Amino acid sequence: MSEFAVELQDVVKRFPTPEGGEVLAVDHVTMQIKNGEFFSMLGSSGCGKTTSLRMVAGFEWPTSGEVYIEGIAQGHTPPFKRPVNTVFQSYALFQHMTVFQNVAFGLEMDGAGKDEIKKRVARALEMVQLTGMDRRYPRQLSGGQQQRVALARAIVKTPDVLLLDEPLGALDLKLRKEMQLELKALQQKLGITFVYVTHDQEEALTMSDRIAVMSQGKVLQMGSPVEIYERPNCKFVADFIGTSNFLEGTVKSLEKGMANVFIPAFNTEIKGIVSGEVSVGETVAVSVRPEKIRLADKAVLNQNCFEGTIDLVTYIGSDTHLYVGLNGMKLKVWEQNKISSLDPTAYYTVGQKVWLALFPENTLVMASE
Repeated sequence: MSEFAVELQDVVKRFPTPEGGEVLAVDHVTMQIKNGEFFSMLGSSGCGKTTSLRMVAGFEWPTSGEVYIEGIAQGHTPPFKRPVNTVFQSYALFQHMTVFQNVAFGLEMDGAGKDEIKKRVARALEMVQLTGMDRRYPRQLSGGQQQRVALARAIVKTPDVLLLDEPLGALDLKLRKEMQLELKALQQKLGITFVYVTHDQEEALTMSDRIAVMSQGKVLQMGSPVEIYERPNCKFVADFIGTSNFLEGTVKSLEKGMANVFIPAFNTEIKGIVSGEVSVGETVAVSVRPEKIRLADKAVLNQNCFEGTIDLVTYIGSDTHLYVGLNGMKLKVWEQNKISSLDPTAYYTVGQKVWLALFPENTLVMASE
């Protein structure tokens, strides 16, 4: 058995346009997805993530390169001959069939016996918490229940790989969050490989073992949620995953994984960790997450410490979001509300002078592109 459930090797996909040109949807993508892994392809609309998934499913064939499933080249194998199943955002349920009939459909097509079908459908419905609903029709179910039926239909055939194309996109926020946890628990229980496509960064961080961040048909970075969030390798990834403050500057020196960067807006150098690859003299982006900036009433660092004025205060319950003006720029600072108080002096106010400490270990220096 191959170490990898799915491999894309130097895969390119071009689509012809009505005007006679072509669109490069997937641009020399290579990725290896391990057996039993919850792997997410993350990116905005048009980044190539769904096309990549469809090539694994067999709905599209690569223009060049190869797709391997369990070590076997499958790039030009029809979908029904691949050991994968797909769950779509639209559910794609048969409206004239009951829940039982929908889930049993694939097994019937494979010629499974009645008793086996009964047993496997019951187990699949139990796994998605729909026991007792087998006689209902899709129209009699909520959106979340319909999505569970689509999941049951996909897992009932125990595929080697389950492909999920924005499966929670049609659900409301609260249900999405519940289903994220359920999906992760289901994947761990089944032990099969999940390949998940989403544009929702929080969803990817919540569920994935590893994430591939994609843009314009390329994979920009691949790694665990912690790696992607804490050590983005370029400005796009830092900007796409979570919220960041960005400063532009020039690398003056490099030493032991740290960089000194001259920031024209502040007319001074600041120090930070090198994230990705940069070189002396290069114009770089310096990124600091809003929750990693510390506020103080006096300077607490010899370096990376700046005085500013609070321009905006937004209380959102668990946190207070502050916008601090300095040298014509606004920096975002998220302060966790650790004390429960109605005393207005316990909170920052507009116009208040503060010092911002950008600790070097929380300041990331990366490629600006």
